[in-house]
Amino acid sequence: MTTLPDNTEKKLGLVIDLDTCVGCHACVISCKGWNTENYGAPLSDQDPYGAAPSGTFLNRVHSYEVQPLATSAKVQPPAQLFHFPKSCLHCEDAPCVTVCPTGASYKRVEDGIVLVNENDCIGCGLCAWACPYGAREKDEAEGVMKKCTLCVDRIYNENLEEVDRIPTCVRTCPAGARHFGDFADPDSHVSRLTAERGGMDLMPEMGTKPVNKYLPPRPKDALPEIDVLAPYLAPVDEAPGGFLGWLDKTLEKL
Repeated sequence: MTTLPDNTEKKLGLVIDLDTCVGCHACVISCKGWNTENYGAPLSDQDPYGAAPSGTFLNRVHSYEVQPLATSAKVQPPAQLFHFPKSCLHCEDAPCVTVCPTGASYKRVEDGIVLVNENDCIGCGLCAWACPYGAREKDEAEGVMKKCTLCVDRIYNENLEEVDRIPTCVRTCPAGARHFGDFADPDSHVSRLTAERGGMDLMPEMGTKPVNKYLPPRPKDALPEIDVLAPYLAPVDEAPGGFLGWLDKTLEKL
């Protein structure tokens, strides 16, 4: 079994803005593409065009319809749709690491990223059982456990332009809902975002101390109800002239 480091030099992770995410799944597709072509074994699919397709993904987006509580102003407020991206949270106290019988799961001292050494992984699935977030998946084709790597083969790759040395999900997100940085630096972008927006841990009661944070949705503005058709229903001219005036007068004689 693997022991966790007492502390790490950096705490690399993601901030995900639930107020901004539009559920487009661009992060899911880009993650699948990058991790199929680069780090580790490809992410396989089983019967992708059949009746029961399945496959391995390191990042998934779940959508939930939430019914706000009734208030005196709104007895029956409209339901709201929220999109919830989920991947490995690179926890400080990661149970998936300590439960691994071969030491394949480990947390790096230099940056805090949790990884799987696929050469040592036997695919027993204990790490998936230990993870309270369901962030690990077994690749049925390779027989090894898979998880988000924070694109470790990308963020340090000096052959890429500096702007591209971030996880592919962050680089791809069209809404700017995903942010990457070092939480150990209080002045980093992710640390400031977390402090300013009240970033939250996912299921803090589990005691895993996840590095990734979620920004809660902002309160929606209470706008007065507007009849969008009103401008089109109002008469354009009370006393029409020209051809319309002539036609109006002619029809009145019938």
